[in-house]
Amino acid sequence: MESSIFLAKFWGWYLIIFFLILSLNPKRIKQIFNDLNDEKFLIITAFVAIIVGMVNILFHNVWELSWKIIITLIGWTSLFIGLLLFIFPKRTIAGLQLINIKLVQVIYMLLFFTGLFLLNAAYGIVPQ
Repeated sequence: MESSIFLAKFWGWYLIIFFLILSLNPKRIKQIFNDLNDEKFLIITAFVAIIVGMVNILFHNVWELSWKIIITLIGWTSLFIGLLLFIFPKRTIAGLQLINIKLVQVIYMLLFFTGLFLLNAAYGIVPQ
């Protein structure tokens, strides 16, 4: 299976599941931000984000104007946020909290529609 298709399925399902979890249990996101105040949780989260970003980038660093660029941007975003959490933890957490508070509905809808778009690209549900 081509890595683009595999990653489209992976990220598509992940984003849909994450959207459902946050929609059905909105307190979970507040709990995550509270947990980021714990140094151990913060370091583990930063390392996981860096690893996920690096693996995604190493397997899929495609910069063409198609649905494949979304997968590449997810990888680079994960790497970038992981590095920021590791290097500038307090400022990064404050920025993420501000973005979450102001754009929570937009973020949830972007998760959902990006997940649907990637799943459609992978499975070809709606012909393009």
